Amino acid sequence: MLVSGTSPRPRSTDDLLDARILQRLERLDVRTRKLFAGKLLGERRSKKRGQSVEFADYRTYVPGDDLRFIDWNVYARLDRLFVKLFLEEEDLAAHIALDASLSMDAGENPTKLLFAARLAAALSAIGLVNHNRVGITVFGLGGSQPMRRLPDLRGRRHLPQIMNFLIDSAWSSRDTSSTRPESIAGDFNNALRTIARLRVGKGVMLVLSDFLIEGGYEAGLKGLAAAGGYDTFCLQVLSPSEIEPERFAQTLTGDLRLTDAESGRAAEVTITAPLIKSYRRRLEQYCADLGAFCAARSMTHLLVRSDTDMETLVLDTLRRRGLLI
Repeated sequence: MLVSGTSPRPRSTDDLLDARILQRLERLDVRTRKLFAGKLLGERRSKKRGQSVEFADYRTYVPGDDLRFIDWNVYARLDRLFVKLFLEEEDLAAHIALDASLSMDAGENPTKLLFAARLAAALSAIGLVNHNRVGITVFGLGGSQPMRRLPDLRGRRHLPQIMNFLIDSAWSSRDTSSTRPESIAGDFNNALRTIARLRVGKGVMLVLSDFLIEGGYEAGLKGLAAAGGYDTFCLQVLSPSEIEPERFAQTLTGDLRLTDAESGRAAEVTITAPLIKSYRRRLEQYCADLGAFCAARSMTHLLVRSDTDMETLVLDTLRRRGLLI
């Protein structure tokens, strides 16, 4: 039961992530339950030994950092603690896969797509501030270019580039009014298999989608699992009207003609209280099956409402679920 949303398309980076939230995000970092080899020493310990080290940069000390990497000479001059970063040992890559298919237009203000894009921007900011590599793929765009990819970037100066990429890509298929719905239905599974095949390095994979895939989500997630090298988090974004349709029963009653936003197929239905209850049970089972499928492949599944406060989600929920520290 998808209800088309009315959220305006973001026109600037401030529409995705305002300065107040960004300032609070700087205290966080992306976490992985796995230990991956990378290119920076000082962020995470590597199992590799005997590699060369070359000084690369500083970052502000935060509690829990290895005291061996503090530059005490800088502290003596500035009375502030900085951690030294070195090349050739280890860092962490974070790749964000954002579903921009038409089903993501569902929901109230914000729509699922706008909410997911804001979450992608917030997670990107956390990664860049901590000198991690961050890459973005937007898929489900349809047409001749069903997915767009932004290669890994590092450093907070790239945040405007990532946010502009999200704005330009996620809504690109909506810019052509003559495009038929069935021509822009995204292929979730092919997109994830492509992302797995093209990945560079290892790290955290964040899939932002409603996972309402007509052909099933299994093949795509199996592709990510088979590729290895990822600590995968599947953040399932659903709107309040999808999760609690009874709250919107007054606007969805009687005989209706419903049109699938992606396939363009229509169906005549009669909305009744028993039908809404049946839908609710099926949705709950669908989400439970997705959670079990992810758990069996050591992936983390989290259901997120699109009306969730972004600060609460990032600063509380995602920290408790182990994605952020």
